[in-house]
Amino acid sequence: MWGRVKAQPYTENMPEETDSLHAWWNLLHYTIAVSPDYNTKTIKGTNIIQFTALHTGRVMKIDLADPMKVTNVTSSHSKIKYARKGDGYLLSFNREIVKGDTVSVFISFKGKPPDSGNPPFTSGWIWKRDNLNRPWMSIACQGTGAAIWMPCKNVMYDEPDVGMSISITAPDTLIAVSNGRLIEKVRHSDLTTSWTWQVVNPINHYNIAVYIGKYVTWNEIMKGLNGNLDIDYWVLDYNIEIARTHFRQVDTLINFLEEWLGPYPFYEDGYKLVEAPMLGMEHQSAIAYGNGFKNGYLRGNISGTRWSELWDFILMHETTHEWFGNNITAAQDGWIHEGFTKYMETIYTEFLFGKEAGNEYALGINKKIKNNVPITGSNTSDKYNKGSAMLHSIRQVTGDSIFKKILKNLNSYFYHSTISTKHCLSIFNKISGRDFSKVFDQYLNTTNVPLFEYFIKGDSLNFHWTNCVEAFDLPLKISFSRGKEFFIYPETSWKAVRINNNESELSIDPNFYIQTRRY
Repeated sequence: MWGRVKAQPYTENMPEETDSLHAWWNLLHYTIAVSPDYNTKTIKGTNIIQFTALHTGRVMKIDLADPMKVTNVTSSHSKIKYARKGDGYLLSFNREIVKGDTVSVFISFKGKPPDSGNPPFTSGWIWKRDNLNRPWMSIACQGTGAAIWMPCKNVMYDEPDVGMSISITAPDTLIAVSNGRLIEKVRHSDLTTSWTWQVVNPINHYNIAVYIGKYVTWNEIMKGLNGNLDIDYWVLDYNIEIARTHFRQVDTLINFLEEWLGPYPFYEDGYKLVEAPMLGMEHQSAIAYGNGFKNGYLRGNISGTRWSELWDFILMHETTHEWFGNNITAAQDGWIHEGFTKYMETIYTEFLFGKEAGNEYALGINKKIKNNVPITGSNTSDKYNKGSAMLHSIRQVTGDSIFKKILKNLNSYFYHSTISTKHCLSIFNKISGRDFSKVFDQYLNTTNVPLFEYFIKGDSLNFHWTNCVEAFDLPLKISFSRGKEFFIYPETSWKAVRINNNESELSIDPNFYIQTRRY
């Protein structure tokens, strides 16, 4: 294993909309307090944003989208001038904040956040009722970020280095749950209770969670790679029995993920599943679960194979995001979150049911690839499915032990960090000893499926790659009818290898995401 690197803001190749008013300061901590009103669908609250200056500055940008509004800003007991600018506010300090200074800004806010009509696929607050007609609230904001409901730094390249605390005030007939660990519960004279939760690890803004409902809870302790891991379950009171039975698979799942990806990244904050009024979301250390306590996927067969129905898709997929998405976070390259997480479904299927089952699952996922736009720079569903296909192809080349080492090194070397495709590729190349840059370029930056063209003449197999980027060089596993599988190394120019004169039927490993043509 390589040594861990300290989490730092990722500033290389920032999106164009990122300006100097965001970039000169580094997030340290959020201290959030929020009070939702179910009847009016409004919220009010405060956020203390602690930061350190990377460069000297005087004006900073805080993101908070209309119709939410900032109502007051102070720092060191002095009022700070603020003015709306687009989907945020510019805060003007009374003095220059010098490089190295640590400052806290206290922001009050209120308003009516957007209502998510189809969570988690549309962003907003969720105002629902459970089966007993009691209020049930949450948030889904992966697509837009937390700025739709609270003042924050709504960028993916910077997370609060030392975490956050969040205090949620709700009617005392309900329970409020969030990320991390419960540190305080305070009852008030107005028949409300404030629940305060603390996260000690960095956390990206869209993962900050609020759940309010008639919850019950229980705790289990799992022996993990880094010692005892607290596992907490929060479900609606009438679902406790079915949940206790269904969630027995959690122990197997986390043991599998630790075997392939390394230790769960947030032992200090624990692992938590929270029944939510939406299908699911990877809220760090407080995963939203809404798959009905059933295996499979409520919205259909996710791979088109029978294996999809034999384990809980939401439980598996959202838990895997604790490694890919929450531990290592992509500033722009969403395929890193979704492609790796999607591919772990294949490996999990193989872990449970064997190699053939895993390969069948992977090939089912391949059939869903659209190839309508490149993965890079778009929000296509191919960042899931084609990302998975690329990884499955690469794994055929590296073998399992090297591939597992790559996955573990990604999560250890870039522990709690923000990365790009370039960082990811560097680990693949370093651990495998092979340059996969052309493979990444092909599958991430084009819509072309590599075409393997070949012909057999006498004792010669002739072949090359076409429909591909220049110098594409993915090795390929083949076999003939009476022989073992072996690798050939096609390039974009024609090559040849000797074969037996009587060989005519060539079999190409179907686990490579390619097309073939025989002349």
